[in-house]
Amino acid sequence: MLTSPDRSLALSPIARRADDDLAAVREQWGDLLAAIARPPAAEWPPRERRGFLDQLAAEDRADDEQAVEPILGRLPLTIREHPAPLNLDALDAAIEVERALFDLADHVAAAVQRPIRAAFPHRGRYVQDPGDASNPARWHYQAPDSPGSRTYGLHWAAVWIAGRALDEDEDDADGLFAPTPAKLLDEVAATARTARRTVERALGRDGRTTDLADPCPWCGGQLTGHTQPGGEPGVTCSAGPGCTAPVETDRRGHRTWRGYELVGLWAAFDMARRAAAGG
Repeated sequence: MLTSPDRSLALSPIARRADDDLAAVREQWGDLLAAIARPPAAEWPPRERRGFLDQLAAEDRADDEQAVEPILGRLPLTIREHPAPLNLDALDAAIEVERALFDLADHVAAAVQRPIRAAFPHRGRYVQDPGDASNPARWHYQAPDSPGSRTYGLHWAAVWIAGRALDEDEDDADGLFAPTPAKLLDEVAATARTARRTVERALGRDGRTTDLADPCPWCGGQLTGHTQPGGEPGVTCSAGPGCTAPVETDRRGHRTWRGYELVGLWAAFDMARRAAAGG
């Protein structure tokens, strides 16, 4: 969420942490849903990355080793029907996180969101103000005949909850939202942190390291794959500055591939394997 510098200084650490965790859930949600359709992988990299990197490495080889542009927009953003999900852990994690954030949004709305005003004149009976009822900033509860705000998926739930944690609309003249009480903010932060950990654990991004079977294509050194919560996976060569791989070194002087640099490493793996097989 974006805030002004003055406003950011006034935010509590709990609100900032909740906002960061909710943003991490949103940013990794597409990866988690894509992982449902792929079998779990015991090897590195994290589950949903291997097929993607293999595909780009193949395209890289087909294009005669020319640079591959980042390919975006391929991942789904909502849980779809999967007749035979291949990764039950990813599916369970997605269902658990979605339910937790939807229920949290209901709870927060009940505590801080103003009820819908009555329309005037109401002629002796209560009639909802249609403009207030349809306010897009509102969280709309699920009903027997409508999913309410759940229609817009986890992304909207996470953004809406973050807005309440940050009290973004506390100065709104319309008075739609009251400030979030400290006890409720603690609950929001705890739920957001659990949701983030659930997503990252399902994606193998919970800080694990794995020794890769393939040696470094440039120097033959041992390669180690590593993940970090909320971040891109990376690979480090143990050979130090003597490695000639065309990537930057980390603070210890080890060549390290991150993000889309991994595409070049996977393409080099593919070429080395083909050469070893006589292809």
